[in-house]
Amino acid sequence: MHSLNTMSGLVLAMASPGAAGGGAAGGGSNPMVMIVYMAIIFGLFYFLMIRPQMRKEKERRKMIEAIKTGDRVLFCGGMLGTVANVKDGVFTIKIGDNTKVEVARGAVYRLLSKDEAPGDDVEKK
Repeated sequence: MHSLNTMSGLVLAMASPGAAGGGAAGGGSNPMVMIVYMAIIFGLFYFLMIRPQMRKEKERRKMIEAIKTGDRVLFCGGMLGTVANVKDGVFTIKIGDNTKVEVARGAVYRLLSKDEAPGDDVEKK
């Protein structure tokens, strides 16, 4: 309970400039404190959200660049197919007998191994 009171007091002190007791009546708080808080929040946001997302996207791009003819792929829409041809911005995918479609490279969700089922990565409950 004591830590809750301390935390709420800290939040109130940060929310009301001059309420911390250090400033003159009617004066504002130190702008450097606000800049330091903003830098800390931005740093946390960067290391907890932005950086891991950039790493995942880099791995995804590397996986897409490694796709070659004959690979099985799963697309974002759930379509499965085998790569028949690799072009600059698209893959030609064989999805059935005598059925080929062109799909954008960015639509690839995952590269599947030869004997892997598309739902193998989902945990069963």
